[in-house]
Amino acid sequence: MALTFYYGSGSPFAWKVWLTLEHKGVPYEFKLLSFDAGDTKKPEFLKVNPRGQVPAIVHDGFALYESGAICEYLEERFPHQPLLPMEPQARATVRRLALEVEHMSKADTPLFDETLFRAKDAPEDRAKIAAAQETVLKELAVWDARLTGDYLAGALSLADFTLYPFVRSLRRIDLRQPQNGLGDRMPKRLQAWMSRIEALPYYAKTTPPHWKG
Repeated sequence: MALTFYYGSGSPFAWKVWLTLEHKGVPYEFKLLSFDAGDTKKPEFLKVNPRGQVPAIVHDGFALYESGAICEYLEERFPHQPLLPMEPQARATVRRLALEVEHMSKADTPLFDETLFRAKDAPEDRAKIAAAQETVLKELAVWDARLTGDYLAGALSLADFTLYPFVRSLRRIDLRQPQNGLGDRMPKRLQAWMSRIEALPYYAKTTPPHWKG
């Protein structure tokens, strides 16, 4: 069975799919697309995803996009190393948590807009940055409270792979603009949870390529 995985470096949605593929040990051909080169808008990729976004896969001629749909498809086609529980209520809980990550994504956006994505000629607005940091910390506290065990839903699940890329992206601000990051204000249980994800044997392979070096 031939599977091609279309990826864009730094996309949290694509990272979720990459972690899923590696966790399940699914063989795949890796296609790294360049946002700067406009690869996602080129005709050959638009045949795979008319919306011109990553991630996307083609499996035995079947093209699929939207990260949630891709991960559920992989779960059903490759049921070993499951990331969704079998019991209906537990399964629904993981799906709900994965959908709730949208709140983390929305909370992250203002902080990134005021820091790493700010126009080079635009001055820092300390008030806006501080407000954005507080929005992020408020949302992180919600997730920290969910961590009563090692992972969000007890065992490692799709919920963890969905949330992790958005939380890990915040560390980029600490690394590139320490004065604008969260520093040691990241909740402690979330820090420990991140360390558990980063200890997975395939984690290093999935780190966004442009973050390395």
